[in-house]
Parts: sequence; structure tokens; C-alpha cells
Amino acid sequence: MIDEKEILRRRDMREAFTFTIDPADAKDFDDALSFEELEDGLLRIGVHIADVSHYVKPGTKTDDDAYKRGTSVYLVDRVIPMLPEELCNDLCSLRPGEDKLCMSVIFTMDRDARVLKHKICRTVIRSDARLNYDEAQQIIERNMQQSSCQPIAEAIATLNSLAAKLRAERIANGALTIEQDEMHFRLDEHHHPVEIYFEQPNEAHHLIEEFMLLANRTVAREAGSGRPFVYRVHDLPDQEKLEAVKTFKRKMGSRVSPQTIDLLTIRAQAKAVYSTYNIGHFGLAFTHYTHFTSPIRRYPDLMVHRLVEKYILTGKKLSLSREELEMMCEHCSACEQDATQAERDSVKMFQALWMADHIGETLAGHISGVTDFGLFVQLDESRCEGLIHMANLSPNGEYWQHDEKNYRLVCEGHESYTIGDPVMVKVIRADVNKGQIDFELVENNALETINDK
Repeated sequence: MIDEKEILRRRDMREAFTFTIDPADAKDFDDALSFEELEDGLLRIGVHIADVSHYVKPGTKTDDDAYKRGTSVYLVDRVIPMLPEELCNDLCSLRPGEDKLCMSVIFTMDRDARVLKHKICRTVIRSDARLNYDEAQQIIERNMQQSSCQPIAEAIATLNSLAAKLRAERIANGALTIEQDEMHFRLDEHHHPVEIYFEQPNEAHHLIEEFMLLANRTVAREAGSGRPFVYRVHDLPDQEKLEAVKTFKRKMGSRVSPQTIDLLTIRAQAKAVYSTYNIGHFGLAFTHYTHFTSPIRRYPDLMVHRLVEKYILTGKKLSLSREELEMMCEHCSACEQDATQAERDSVKMFQALWMADHIGETLAGHISGVTDFGLFVQLDESRCEGLIHMANLSPNGEYWQHDEKNYRLVCEGHESYTIGDPVMVKVIRADVNKGQIDFELVENNALETINDK
């Protein structure tokens, strides 16, 4: 139960129609949207974020542990949460029908997605509905076919329209819009993969994304104005690498797929990090940006909530120096990179586990990476990635030269392999412990022989 005195200190938003949209298997719901139509035709949109800072105080054991972790880690078969489950799945989770404490950004908007005013405040909410992304997408698609008077359908239809306009504005301002499908594994009771499937971002994902982006940049502009603050920054890409991608695209023309160009463009980008020095966010085309919307799973968001409390809500003086805040930012950036690597290693391990059941099979793929020690190949169906070692490319001692600028290996006999090229490979090894898969190139004539059998 929430203390009634605490509720009285907050803006009461429990009467506003409110809902969450999350992955189907999510347990910690840290953001919600509220929707209200005002008498003058304007809209009041609330972005409500679980008020973790109310429960987790600086200097406590829970806070110390959360800082050391820096972030939740999402492995294929488990989640290692940043906070104890009693907090992330219970007290702080914005479950429907329960009063919850939030830090919110309330926007007054017109139907062209222009923000006329906003308010950052502490609130109490009560979510009316919990949707997953598929359910929200179905509502969006139904609304396109027929009108509906249900509150949830009307809210999602209007919010989806606003999100589309916010997204279009970002793209017009130069934001990157490269999207990649997310790989998922369906596991049996023994944690063995029985299916690999992919989730592509849809309009429901974009709806939530755009309002979270709007809240994040609004908080960054207001709270970070001339004061030590935690920004999420993204530097300019490596210009030399970017020019190489452009040259490669011009040279190859239609022979290279858009997916390959997207992959190379991503590899040319700088890594986004946390910093007190605001250099802007290149990828989003924002001059001010922060992470405010996921304090259950990211420690920098909890730091931002505490800064908002001091700078905006109470006017108290910051007890940390900028140098101390910067050191914390560097720690959180390092934790994020470690978590990302652990998540990649987890995916590679389960890919190897999947491919261990396909040893000896010949499969179609395309070259996804070129190095001086071999070719990386991504399979077309499962999208598992493995390596053709140089030794397997040169059974007769041929010499291959790595042409780095053109993303290819060139043989002394004038044969070459370029990133994006389609190939047929045979699965020869899958090391689950190392998360490594080895392929062998199948020549066309060998493939024909195999198919004839």
C-alpha cells in the first residue's frame, strides 16, 4: 500500500485513461502512457515512468548493488535484473489496476504533434490496461480498417498518428532510421533451442519509441540547462569509414543489397555513451538527449530522476561535483558495454547450440564480414553466423589478399569474395562453449553433385 500522505504530495492521474505496451514476456512495466482529450480540441498525453528513486535511496545497499550492475542483462534464457525482483516486478512495476508512483512528463499537444506546453512532475497513476506489442499492433490495424469507440482503440489510434508525425519530423531532421530484426529463440524444457524467429519493429513499437524519445529529450533540455547533468550522447561517425561505405555503394550499385549497406553504415557509427558533456546525439538528430524512461533496468535513468528532483522539483543543490558525476557516467557506459557483450555471447552460444543439430548440412547464406583470416557468413534462413577459415579457402595453398577498402578477399588467381555475396556453405563444427560456428565453402559443382544425390 502507498502512504496516503505521499499520494497527496503528487499530481493525481488515476482518472486519466492509462495503459502499458511491452513485450509479451515482460514482467517489469516501467513506462505507461495516459491519454485525455481536452475541451479545446487539444490532447493531454502523459509519459509515466516508475518512480524508482522513491524506493531506492543513495547510499543504501540496494543502490550500491544497482550501481555496480549498472544495467539489467538480457540473456537468451534468463534476465539478470539490476534491481531486486520485489522492486522491479512488484513495487515499481506499473501493473493494471494498482496505484503506482511515477515521475511523469505531461504534454499538452495539438493533433499535428506540436507540443504546446509540458510539465515534469511526480504523479500517482492507475493503469487501465496492459497490452503487448502484437495486441497493440492488431488494434492499430483494426483502426485502419474501421473506426472504434472503445477508449483503448481511440487512444492508440490518436497516439499512433501523433507518433508517426514525430517520427517523420525526426527523419526530416536527419535521424538515422536503420532498423534490424531482433533474433529470438524458442526453448524447450531443457533450454535447448527448438525454433529461431525474428521480431521486426512495427507501428506499436514506433508509438512507444517516439513518446519515450520525446520525454527523454524534454527532460534533457529542461533539467540539463546550464547544470551538471547526465546526457546520452552519440558522436559523429568515422568519416573515413562512412566515405568508404559510400564509395563501395556507388561502385557496386544494385549488386549489393540494402541490408549490406545498412550493416556497413552501422559499423561506421560511434558508440553512444553517457556523459556530462553534451555533444548531442547524432543518430537521433537531437541537440539534447538523456535516458529517463527506464530506471528499473538502467542506473543512468535513476541518476537522471534524482537530478530532476533536485533541479526541477525541489530546487535543492546537487551534492556531487561534475567530476564525480562524469566518473559515474563512465562506469555506467562500461557496464552497458559489458552487458551488450554478454548478450551477444549468449546469442552466439545458442546459435552454436542450434547449429550443432545441423552438422554436415549444406545451407545458403551470404558473406557478412571479410577479414584477413577468413570470411564470416550469415545463413539466410536462421541468420546464424559462422566463419570460413582462410585454411578452408586455400586447400591448395592459394594466397588471398584482404582488400579492406572494398570489403573483399582477392585470390592470386583473380577470384574474389565480397561482403554481401551469396554463398553455399557446409556446417562442419559448432563449439557451444565458445559460441563459434565453422563453415566450409561449397563450390557450385560440388553443390550440384550434392543436389543430384
